[in-house]
Parts: sequence; structure tokens; C-alpha cells
Amino acid sequence: MKGYRKARKTIEVSVGESVRIMRELQELSQAELAALTGIAQSTISAIENNRINLGVERAKALAIALKCHPAVLVFPGWEIASLQAA
Repeated sequence: MKGYRKARKTIEVSVGESVRIMRELQELSQAELAALTGIAQSTISAIENNRINLGVERAKALAIALKCHPAVLVFPGWEIASLQAA
């Protein structure tokens, strides 16, 4: 495909680390994020420590609370190439 550039991984960040980074940037505690999302604080801790998978529904809830796109949480460290007309 002409004008297409494949996305590449730029840094090593786990899904859990991306959740923690976004939470800390919002200056939220795990308990505050739990209250905003309805996800138990223990589950948020497990996600941040990569003990359980994020999952689609949790990603959506966290993205809304953290005011970001779910892809920011699910695909951390990936560069998104801009689209160009061929």
C-alpha cells in the first residue's frame, strides 16, 4: 500500500503500567478510580500489577473515567501512523 507506514512499538509499557500512569496523571488514588468506574479497588490493583487482564468492558470504564481513548490503555507504547491519501 502506497503511503502506508506500519505502526511500531516505541517503548515497553505494559497494560497495567499504562493504567497506573493515566491514573496518576489524573491524580487519582485507586480507591477514587474504583468509585468512578464501579471496578473494585482490588481489581484495579491487580490490573496495574498485571495479575489479571484488562478486558474490553473494564477498558471502556477506565477510559471514560481517565478521559482517554481505550486504545491508550490497551495498546500502550504503539506509534499510530497518520493516514495519507494515496
